[in-house]
Amino acid sequence: MKPQNVLTRFSDRVEDYVKYRPGYPLGVIQTLQSRCGLLPSAVVADIGSGPGNFARLFLENGNEVFAVEPNAEMRAAGQRLLGEFGNYQSVDGKAEETSLASSSADFITAAQAFHWFDWPRAKTEFQRVLQPDGWVVLLWNERLTDTTAFLRDYEALLLEYGSDYKEVRHENSYKNIGDFFAEQQQEVRFDNRQLLNFEGLRGRLLSSSYVPGAESPRREPMLRGLQLLFDKHNHDGRVSFDYEVRMYFGQLG
Repeated sequence: MKPQNVLTRFSDRVEDYVKYRPGYPLGVIQTLQSRCGLLPSAVVADIGSGPGNFARLFLENGNEVFAVEPNAEMRAAGQRLLGEFGNYQSVDGKAEETSLASSSADFITAAQAFHWFDWPRAKTEFQRVLQPDGWVVLLWNERLTDTTAFLRDYEALLLEYGSDYKEVRHENSYKNIGDFFAEQQQEVRFDNRQLLNFEGLRGRLLSSSYVPGAESPRREPMLRGLQLLFDKHNHDGRVSFDYEVRMYFGQLG
């Protein structure tokens, strides 16, 4: 079952999200160019766009992007960061009701967002919004959890202190993808990494929706535990936050 505060759970951590969440590798665009025929003239609807971390790749590729985001604070951040792009359009909407015109997009994308959708309703909406030969692209920066001692200890910290971490862990993100694409999706993976000092690590932690809020008595013990992890594992004042970007794409028919 999805948490009940899906639309607002990031409202109090937008600035940390903007500063400390990772971007996406250019290989994503290159793959979509080679496999899906992505051109600069394509119109992209980025659903659950947040502050525009993924939308930026398409804007820099020359695409017109409709950034659909239900959270007001996230939309404001996106407008502040990307408003200088003339091909950027900020839209108050959600996956199940985008408010976009029918057959208006060549690509629909969702980065770090699909697991929050009511996917059967979203699929119906995407079919309405897409051109007949349009593509859907779903992807995640999946934080690796057991490839280094630091990442194993970080995962243990989240399991101990995260408010609903077990319910929203990464492995829960992909379970409906086969049904959504009717098993016709393609999959590509990329390596990604952030090198973080303690300020960056703290901000990366606090950008997560399952981290206790400022009013919680669990927050300060969690941050003390984070400092201990950093002191134990850093090399030259940095720790490596390693990801595997998982991208699924296909046509809905």
